[in-house]
Amino acid sequence: MKDIAQAAARGAVGAMAMTGMRTLTENLGIVGDTPPEAIFRQRVRWVMAAMPKAKRKGLKAMVSPGRGRAAMETAHIGFGAAAGAAFGALPPGVRRSPFAGPAYGVVVWLGYELGMAPALGLKHSGARKPLEHVALAADHVLYGLVLSESRRPPQE
Repeated sequence: MKDIAQAAARGAVGAMAMTGMRTLTENLGIVGDTPPEAIFRQRVRWVMAAMPKAKRKGLKAMVSPGRGRAAMETAHIGFGAAAGAAFGALPPGVRRSPFAGPAYGVVVWLGYELGMAPALGLKHSGARKPLEHVALAADHVLYGLVLSESRRPPQE
């Protein structure tokens, strides 16, 4: 359990690092809609419509224009922590490989691009420019580097 908890914490920090890198790539005009933005912009209304009316009011307040960005980033960090916990559940020998973290980050990104985005019907799915794909893959490699255990001394 300790490995899973530590990996979840590293996953949360990795997601925060990705947010910083995405801010740069968005401001440079390389990346348009990031995955968290696409999900929130295109699917929050769909989720809210499926909720009971009483709960919908609280969600509307949480994702109001002034708080929408914070809600989106919190969800992204939570997803990063959950994906980190899944990484922490892998066998120690796998996690300690120098390429395990970055490869895992790329697998998470491909899972989104090839699975989650099409399943949710997100408009950008399959329509990204090559440089945008490179930037998104790079920020997932960064996530994997933060997640990686190859720089940690073995825990006996």
